[in-house]
Amino acid sequence: MEKSEKIWMDGKMVPWHEANVHVLTHTLHYGLGVFEGIRCYNSQENGSAIFRLQEHVDRLLHSAVILGIESPFSGKEIHDAILQVVRENNLEECYIRPIIFLGDNKMGLNPSGVDVRCAIAAWPWGTYLGEDGLLKGIRVRVSSFTRHHINITMTKAKACGYYINSILAKAEAHRDGYDEGIMLDPNGYVSEGSGENIFIYSKGKLHTPALSCSNLDGITRDAVIEICRELGIGLEERNITRDELYIAEEFFLSGTAAEITPVREVDSRIIGKGEKGPITDKIQQTFFEIARGCNPNFKKWLTPV
Repeated sequence: MEKSEKIWMDGKMVPWHEANVHVLTHTLHYGLGVFEGIRCYNSQENGSAIFRLQEHVDRLLHSAVILGIESPFSGKEIHDAILQVVRENNLEECYIRPIIFLGDNKMGLNPSGVDVRCAIAAWPWGTYLGEDGLLKGIRVRVSSFTRHHINITMTKAKACGYYINSILAKAEAHRDGYDEGIMLDPNGYVSEGSGENIFIYSKGKLHTPALSCSNLDGITRDAVIEICRELGIGLEERNITRDELYIAEEFFLSGTAAEITPVREVDSRIIGKGEKGPITDKIQQTFFEIARGCNPNFKKWLTPV
């Protein structure tokens, strides 16, 4: 990790190495907390801007509501603090991690009365699945681990503890020589990757798992849907079976960290021609044009730093 200089904690900027918590921090032990992943992009013509900042702040607070956590800061305060972190660290491009978590004044499974805290960090971070993956595609496997049931962990929250599930799937994939794991929902339908939403291209249109399939309502997923409307690409949200992945013409993952990453192989089955397909390439190019401020139709998604 390439460290930056300062982190925002509970309303003030502190040096990176002083942004610490106690070993008895409640969220460290029990996992009850919520977070976001956000990217800031830069272009020579338009300067630095944060991609869909308000949508990320809204989802952060919605996640807190779902888990019964009362945020000590308003959406506007968090929004402005994110901009402050990027500015004061002099970051032209970066990954931003806001987190709302429970403090160390009380232990036990009842979170009532535990201090609620908030921190925001930002640092330079390149493509999550590698630059080569963006160009040539990655290899994935269907995980042996199932995605959460919608009424066990309430999957519309982006919650800290939920990612144990993702870590198990990711680690398993890497042990078996793959780049990423694909999880099925409790009914056996395709859900999502360890940290990405899923799209396949087949029979003349894109398909993505419906939000009833235990998958997160991804902000980049929503961006892809809007891009498809702009480009005139048909798209259907529905249940997708595992074997449909194997015979897809194209396959890609979407997410803040992964951006738009093509998949060239699933469970040792080659997808299409084993390379990034033309539809994926068109969506990927459009996404980066938007993120770097080169598409006037989507400037509403960018918040200048």
